[in-house]
Amino acid sequence: MFHLPILDKLGESRNVLIAGAGGGFDIFSGLPLYFALKQQNKSVYLANWTFSEIHTGEGAPKQLSEHLFTVCADSKGESYFPERYLCEWFRSKGENLNIYCFTACGTQQLRSSYELLAQKLKLDTIILVDGGTDSLLRGDEEDLGTPLEDMTSMAAVDQLNIATKILACLGFGIDSHHGVCHAHVLNTIAEQTKNNGFLGAISLLKTMPEVKRFIHASRYVFSRTPDDDPSIVISSILSALDGEFGDYHATSRTEGSELFINPLMCLYWFFNLGSIANSVVYMDELKKANNAFDSARAIKSFPRRDALRGWKNVPF
Repeated sequence: MFHLPILDKLGESRNVLIAGAGGGFDIFSGLPLYFALKQQNKSVYLANWTFSEIHTGEGAPKQLSEHLFTVCADSKGESYFPERYLCEWFRSKGENLNIYCFTACGTQQLRSSYELLAQKLKLDTIILVDGGTDSLLRGDEEDLGTPLEDMTSMAAVDQLNIATKILACLGFGIDSHHGVCHAHVLNTIAEQTKNNGFLGAISLLKTMPEVKRFIHASRYVFSRTPDDDPSIVISSILSALDGEFGDYHATSRTEGSELFINPLMCLYWFFNLGSIANSVVYMDELKKANNAFDSARAIKSFPRRDALRGWKNVPF
């Protein structure tokens, strides 16, 4: 019981990159891991697929390659810039941290950016973090959620020559807001259990020091985000950590929809990234994509219309 496969794997890691697979606030889903691994004296770095427009000129983020930038607390940019605000929070706690940001691109372009970071940081471990669980869909479902960034990230990282590649999902149930059927998510977890690709789950509690810092950082960035526009995913996870349940709305962004805040949102689910990638029906085509358009086309045009899995209620 006290030797989960994920803990054994991370115990061997030394230089770790935690990257937000789906962009935006996904990187926040990796913060509890970041704080826990730092406490074990590992070298840990943060990266994210950014939705912010990267500006050029004085004060702009440093460009490392065509689609890779280094963001810090002083980086100039648009008002929606969660990566910069997160760097501000770290600086307020005495840590001058940089976040590596990927701009919109295709699989092969993203792969090149990850390869550059792997060499620069001497990485032996990459953890892709997904706020939600739509990254666990195989691609033959009626509704795929928001797969483009998640799956492009997975396709890119799966091709890297890195010892340990992990997918971590936090926020089970949140993607119902985007039409995801969680019976299919559970089906994937069952298949991964059968194939030894499931590495275990860990429950987060608001009393944990790492979780307290995650909550504090998230609320700080929410306060800096314009127009009271916090992340629905992170807001839902924070609500679950507070013990809220059912149709509870922490933000006006979800008004008019029915939510199901629940304790399962506080679970980290860990997987062998390669095992998940191999289960995705369009993955071979996605891995070849040379630009963002090709990545989107690989997902949307996959010939699955005649064999879709329809919605299935979970009989709880």
